[in-house]
Amino acid sequence: MCIPNSSAYDLVEMIGLRICYDHKSPVLKFYLTMGEMMPKTNPIKDPFHFHPELRQLIKPFRDSFYRSITTEKIRAQIENSGQELQIDFYEDDIRERLRSEALSQHTGDLYVFGYASLMWDPAIDFSEVRRAFAPTHQRRFILVDDKGGRGTSEQPGLMAALDQGQGCEGLAFKITSEKVDKETEILFRRELIAPGYLAVFIPIEIDGTSQVALTFVADHEQPHIRQDITRLEQIRYAATGRGILGTSFEYLENTVVQLSEIGIIDPDASELLAVARNYSIPQKATP
Repeated sequence: MCIPNSSAYDLVEMIGLRICYDHKSPVLKFYLTMGEMMPKTNPIKDPFHFHPELRQLIKPFRDSFYRSITTEKIRAQIENSGQELQIDFYEDDIRERLRSEALSQHTGDLYVFGYASLMWDPAIDFSEVRRAFAPTHQRRFILVDDKGGRGTSEQPGLMAALDQGQGCEGLAFKITSEKVDKETEILFRRELIAPGYLAVFIPIEIDGTSQVALTFVADHEQPHIRQDITRLEQIRYAATGRGILGTSFEYLENTVVQLSEIGIIDPDASELLAVARNYSIPQKATP
């Protein structure tokens, strides 16, 4: 039985409480009714709701080097490392044109499909991360980096590219519509700092539902996309490549670890990692 005439009742109603009397116990019980007083709002959704196991494995976007990447920063880092600058950077206006063209038909929220470094360091402010499958493409380690990122001309490195194929497991990051413009500008500065990839939309599947996602696929017009790369070259480059962004081995290892955390085994990547881990540089024979 509520007590409508109580002076205490008037007070607590003002702060969102209701007093009721319990006949079975001679005490007044207080019930929170703040939901009746406050405007209805949707709770902030946890981006890792579907994959809490990834929370500690994905770098927060505010901490990412790629969040503020520019051609000037990369140029300065390469010069400071003592390497010869060999990268043909995209001019900012060309990159912006490529972004505008890629997004010209898109509206609303945006999925971005990550298949390698985007999986652990996306550098974008996403509202949701989901396991996803790209049925028309596959991850291939065919990008030879000899420009200073994860390898040099003397010690080339190896990275992945998405290519036509029989399917690729990865992660889809959702960007809400109001953040698409800002976040894709950051994304394109990272992925298209220089030629190598093409920005395209591809079909993906998320929990049995068909979606489309923006991703970056191999640009076969570029000489460092090597479809003819041998397995021995892949192993050597993955094991020994090093540049201003880190080592190629670290890149490969992070890819395999991130996939395994969501229950995905990529046989090609796992085998390459195992062999690269045990790789030793051949010694020149002594006369």
